[in-house]
Amino acid sequence: MLLSNCRLPDGRAGMHVLVRGERVAAILDAPVEEADVVDLGGHLLLPALTDFHLHLDKSLFGLPWMPHAAGPDRMSRIETDARVLPGLPVEPRATAMLRRCIAAGTVHFRTHVDITPAFGLRNLEAVLRVREAHADACHIQTVAFPQAGVMRAPGTLDLLEEALRMGAEVLGGLDPCEVDRDPKGQLDALFALAGRHGVGLDIHLHEAGELGLFTLAEICARTRAAGMQGRVWVSHGFALGAAPEARLGPAMEGMAEAGVGLVSHGAGAAPLPPLLRLAEAGVRVCLGNDNMRDTWGPYGTGDMLERAAIVGWRLDARTDAAIGRLFAMVAEDGARALGVEVPAVAVAAVASFVGVPAEGVAEAVAQHPGRGVVVFRGRAVNEI
Repeated sequence: MLLSNCRLPDGRAGMHVLVRGERVAAILDAPVEEADVVDLGGHLLLPALTDFHLHLDKSLFGLPWMPHAAGPDRMSRIETDARVLPGLPVEPRATAMLRRCIAAGTVHFRTHVDITPAFGLRNLEAVLRVREAHADACHIQTVAFPQAGVMRAPGTLDLLEEALRMGAEVLGGLDPCEVDRDPKGQLDALFALAGRHGVGLDIHLHEAGELGLFTLAEICARTRAAGMQGRVWVSHGFALGAAPEARLGPAMEGMAEAGVGLVSHGAGAAPLPPLLRLAEAGVRVCLGNDNMRDTWGPYGTGDMLERAAIVGWRLDARTDAAIGRLFAMVAEDGARALGVEVPAVAVAAVASFVGVPAEGVAEAVAQHPGRGVVVFRGRAVNEI
């Protein structure tokens, strides 16, 4: 395949990227014959995107519009999930969301999948089937996520263990203090389970203020004690967004030392952690869309460039350099964190790309215009 008439991230225009198999074979000033030509029409060719936090099994895409039914608090949303979703087949909804995301240039995903007494393992079984059906178009990593809590929902730990045996690659957690009201019980159980199965952890942490900082410190301490540096993530971490400077510095230092990463979606109603400062302090930072048109809220389009723009707007990231750093979080940083080979517009790199009608990375993020070609490991996939 010849990706013809491209603009490269380094600014060169009118270039041609030759792909053989799954890799970039050459970057040329002139086209070559005997290749399947995909004319980009001058579009910017960027590494394909990563969504490091979404919920494929919660999606309502593909269904008629459903007005938001949950109340304003987290427990009401959890209860609405348990009431509404069991009657809706998972695969068509997850597939509709996934294809929307792929068309927007995202080909690497970490999806949390609800494992609860109400759902059992049905959601994971369905998402694994969706993953298999789309293996040629994207990479999906699954998290066994205890949405209803761990200690407060008897039987959940056994279900989580069975989910890991079935193929879930990461173990999830949720607000050890606010939801379970037993931080020691939840964290001890999750770290022990992760250790037995050799998997990483990704813990939703919505807890605010000193409570959230306390839980974060407990997660970091257990990560160091278990030798799991680099394998533990905290999703959201809202407490970091409102922490006074005297508490923020030590918290960032503790995360960097423990190798605990942070995942953010820039939630509009919650304090946003200082993501660029965290990255500068040595904390791994990735971005995800989180909930999109589901029982938790009606918003979200599946576009990770749009998500990076939302986060950048909230951070007041105005310079090309700052916006470029956000792009790295949704591209190479995310791919690296998933453990997949990092795509790049470079000879010998894996050929996973997205074409964008923009002059450079900053414009692609800030304006997030429509997408052109999407390539996953040497195969055009935007029209699957």
